[in-house]
Amino acid sequence: MAETTVKQLAETVGTPVDRLLQQMKEAGLPQTKEADTVEEAQKESLLAFLKRSHGEETGGPKKITLKRRTLSTIKAGGSAGRGRTVNVEVRKKRTYVRREEAESAPETQAEPAIAEVVEDQKVDETVSVVPAATEEIQQAAPQSLDPEAVRRAAHIAAEKEAEARKLEQKAKEEARAAEEAAEKAKQAQLEKANAAKADASKDSDDKPGSRKDKRDRREIDIDEIQQKKAKHGNRKKRVEELLVEEVDEILIAPEAALEDELAQTTLGLTGVARSKRAAAPKAGPRHQFNAPTENQVREVEIGEAITVAQLSQRMSIKATEVIKYLMGLGVMANQNASIDQETAILVVEEFGHTVKVLDANEVEKSLLDNLVYEADAEPRSPVVTVMGHVDHGKTSLLDYIRNAEVADGEAGGITQHIGAYRVATKHGEICFIDTPGHAAFTAMRARGANATDIVILVVAADDGVMPQTEEAIQHAKGAGVPLVVAINKIDKEGADPDRVKNELAAKEVIPEDWGGDTQFVPVSALTGEGVEGLLEAVLLQSELLELQAVKEGPAQGVVIESRLDKGKGSVATLLIQNGTLNRGDIVVAGENYGRVRAITDESGQMLKSAGPATPVSILGLDGTPGAGDPFTVTKDEKAAREVAEFRREKLKSERLATPAVSLDNLLENFGTAAAQELNIVVKADVRGSLEAIVSALTDLGNDEVKVNVVSSGVGGISENDVNYAITAKAVIFGFNVRAETSAKRIVESEELDLRYYKVIYDLVDDVKAALSGMLAPEVREDIVGIAEVRDVFDSKKYGAIAGCMVIEGTIHRQKKIRVLRDNIVIYEGELESLRHFKDEVESIRSGTECGIGVKNYNDVRVKDQIEVFDTREVARQL
Repeated sequence: MAETTVKQLAETVGTPVDRLLQQMKEAGLPQTKEADTVEEAQKESLLAFLKRSHGEETGGPKKITLKRRTLSTIKAGGSAGRGRTVNVEVRKKRTYVRREEAESAPETQAEPAIAEVVEDQKVDETVSVVPAATEEIQQAAPQSLDPEAVRRAAHIAAEKEAEARKLEQKAKEEARAAEEAAEKAKQAQLEKANAAKADASKDSDDKPGSRKDKRDRREIDIDEIQQKKAKHGNRKKRVEELLVEEVDEILIAPEAALEDELAQTTLGLTGVARSKRAAAPKAGPRHQFNAPTENQVREVEIGEAITVAQLSQRMSIKATEVIKYLMGLGVMANQNASIDQETAILVVEEFGHTVKVLDANEVEKSLLDNLVYEADAEPRSPVVTVMGHVDHGKTSLLDYIRNAEVADGEAGGITQHIGAYRVATKHGEICFIDTPGHAAFTAMRARGANATDIVILVVAADDGVMPQTEEAIQHAKGAGVPLVVAINKIDKEGADPDRVKNELAAKEVIPEDWGGDTQFVPVSALTGEGVEGLLEAVLLQSELLELQAVKEGPAQGVVIESRLDKGKGSVATLLIQNGTLNRGDIVVAGENYGRVRAITDESGQMLKSAGPATPVSILGLDGTPGAGDPFTVTKDEKAAREVAEFRREKLKSERLATPAVSLDNLLENFGTAAAQELNIVVKADVRGSLEAIVSALTDLGNDEVKVNVVSSGVGGISENDVNYAITAKAVIFGFNVRAETSAKRIVESEELDLRYYKVIYDLVDDVKAALSGMLAPEVREDIVGIAEVRDVFDSKKYGAIAGCMVIEGTIHRQKKIRVLRDNIVIYEGELESLRHFKDEVESIRSGTECGIGVKNYNDVRVKDQIEVFDTREVARQL
């Protein structure tokens, strides 16, 4: 290689000649002029000196890093079919290490071998040695590196040096600007100080150190500002350099791995991915997924009912596959349709999975398992339900026993709520349950029979056995409860107890004096005659039953009634059957739960606890449970919440589940018109009355019209109820409740139909009348007159003219007619002409001859009959 002078080396490195000679002098080299030659060993000595001055070890360069940036453009499709050109910059980075270094330490992370910028103590003097290092590498390893690669490395190093010079120039400019700003600020401060000094008095100048101290502090502040600005500029410059380096590494990292592999195969060098700040973590093994070669058998959990979507999800198959198989079984179902357990088991087995049948009542069983009674059972008082037909004197009989007047307070003089009372008699305590006698309260009577020990069947001596009497007998027999018949109203003149016995005997209720097992007691609720004998009969029957209950333990029983009180909240009337209910217990009643905040008896007295066969009212539930729902005391609130939520979800799924439609049902319903619906919102005072009203209303209607109870609840009519009625276009019915003030305003503004009722008869009758009005009217035909054809004439204007004799009624020209032949209707139409002799007339009476021209009909024959009829619409009734 040719000799190199100091000037040539300075031009190659890109640094001033004077600066290079100064560095050579500091390195101990003899060159003092720009024309002096520099040998290769001297170049290595200079490079080692520069490295030592920056903390690096001596030695020749063993690594080289090359960076490449290529610019290209691509065309990408844009909106509205327009293409756009995108500039793409690809950055590549490659690190080369000598072969002996890579073989001796293959796992060692390579350190940066090239110093990009060499800084001296002064900020304004910076020298880059990258080109020199490149030239050293060219001379030190001419056998191992490709000349083209070295040339590219030198080119890239020159570019980096240019960038470094730009950054250096920018830093100098910022420092110069900061110095100028500091100088200006200092000059301004001095001017202000001089002005203040001129204005101040001489006495203040004589004070020790006053102005001098202020001036010194001001100068110190200016110096601190300049130092902070210089530090800020250096810090900002360093942050920018670090950000540029990190961005380069992020963009170049994917390309580096490929370039390293190419370097190993072509140049025989080892590529090492380096990070200038920290070593990259070693990548772990890549995730590998192999498709299953065998069908996976899954364990599918199935409850009492399951939807098609849930079943397909648990089997990990598409819902359409399940629907296809169900169609093969003759079941038309969609994804939301609910199928029974047996059908679901068939589907799961067909697809090759195993079935796990779930017990839906597992939560309920766990609740019952916690009810453990360790104490012995003790005798308890009987629970007696009074049943019978409406107006037969059930409540009046209880009033006499309780010495109260309840019947007078009932609307319409009939019982519309279930009442529970505990009465102390000479013979012991008896718990009475009074049930309504109206037909709408069938479900309430059924619940009363299931919660009782003995049924008193009240039959009026002057009225005999009625429909609700027969129904009460059926409820008592279905529940297996013994009957005690009270023949009431024996004080009336038309009383006939023997008639009552005969009618009940026909219903398989045989009196004891006739050889049966049923006690018959004649009573009078008005005079009190026979009441003592009735109580004795009830207690005798209870002794025969040997009624017992466990007093110690958690309470368990049935809900008699519930209502929503405006001040107290949810109030539930309970009948305790086992255990003791204490204030503070956690109670689960149907879908509701809560802590008992207060216990009261039928007279409103506060109680701390209540034992078996005791009717009480409690406060604290989060809602109004249904009449007849069982209640249980749980150990903690968590268990109660789980049971209540389970019951709610079960009821909700049953309500929202779409039943699967079979092909038979589909063909049966094909072509039938949809029935008209009367939407109704019902609010009642107590739960039992609400259920009775809803049951009675849903039983109304037929195939053409029906009642749709869109919303029902206990309590006053709120604003939400009115808004719901507006959405559903419903009529609002309030039973013993009233609307709130805000709800009334909405009702008036929207002109909704809001009705209040106190007697269930009136409510049911009004809904029935509304449904009747929705029915399509019935069209009836009335035959007005009949004429017999005696002869047929031809007319140029009307065609065939029938010469007739009116044999019945009157023939009218404007009404419809039928042509009958041998009592068979062959044509139906209108009259075109009606004449008596030659005169056009409007009607012809019986016994008169006339000529009749039938419109658009000429096949009139002798002995045909022309029947004139009229149509009218008649309103239908349910």
